[in-house]
Amino acid sequence: MEKMKTRVGKMKRILDCTASDFQKMGGKELRQAIAAAEGRTVLAEVVCTVPPIYPSVTNAELAAAFGADLILLNVFDVDHPEVFGLETKGEETVRQLKKLVGRPVGINLEPVDPNAERLEALYELPQGRRAVEASLVKAKQLGVDFVCLTGNPKTGVTNRAIVESVKAAKKIFGEEGLVIAGKMHGAGVKGESGGSIVDEETVASFVDAGADIVLIPGVGTVPGTTLEKQEKLIQTIHEKGALALTAIGTSQEGAGKETVSQMALYNKMAGADIHHIGDAGIFGIADPENIMAYSIAIRGRRHTYVRMAASVLR
Repeated sequence: MEKMKTRVGKMKRILDCTASDFQKMGGKELRQAIAAAEGRTVLAEVVCTVPPIYPSVTNAELAAAFGADLILLNVFDVDHPEVFGLETKGEETVRQLKKLVGRPVGINLEPVDPNAERLEALYELPQGRRAVEASLVKAKQLGVDFVCLTGNPKTGVTNRAIVESVKAAKKIFGEEGLVIAGKMHGAGVKGESGGSIVDEETVASFVDAGADIVLIPGVGTVPGTTLEKQEKLIQTIHEKGALALTAIGTSQEGAGKETVSQMALYNKMAGADIHHIGDAGIFGIADPENIMAYSIAIRGRRHTYVRMAASVLR
């Protein structure tokens, strides 16, 4: 009985976790903490290759201060680790940022498909941003808490390429790794835009490949993403044993608070475990007040204010 009490006592919802808790967590424990929060986890994405909106702090610190539980670095190059506004560069970049924000920090890596049917001219990505084996190995060495396999606009990331990248990521990160996979918009690929970005078969294939968390567009973010459709996708994800993340990747993170709050409630009704808010609201970050508004909509002022106020020394 005493052993059982000890084990249960260590299990926490992410709502109750502080910086010292996150430091002790592997991917498995973080996933359990997210699941235990019942749809009340906020992930904020920030671009780390542009000057922060206020030079005194990084955009990651600002997002954390306004209520984000998880920080996702976009346009991060594992071959040239750097976060604008952070003096530390190189091998210790991610670890230093984690100390400053007191939250789990992950990065995007992009499964570019060279055979993608293009809707528009695509960007050429350096290897350090692509979801190739060498970059996944370096991401692990840098100390990221999770990796998100997705695509920025015009990058040519396809669902089939994501499946293969998930398999590679799980092999490299192991069972303790936390892998997020999916598309929040078309990424410049013909046949994978609007309501055709993803279907139930596709999300199931991500989970079968090893994804811990499946990313889908948030309700109302791209044409055809209705509450009913996204709810069915999330039901499939949950039935397969993974968590679901709904993403705002269409610059609506810069819309009015009322719009953001409405989207938050719809995504929660759809069954989202994690609520992503994108990086294009102002300059490499959502409008910080919208991060707070989203948080309040899905978990109220109590948990939002505590997350905002908790010291990284706790």
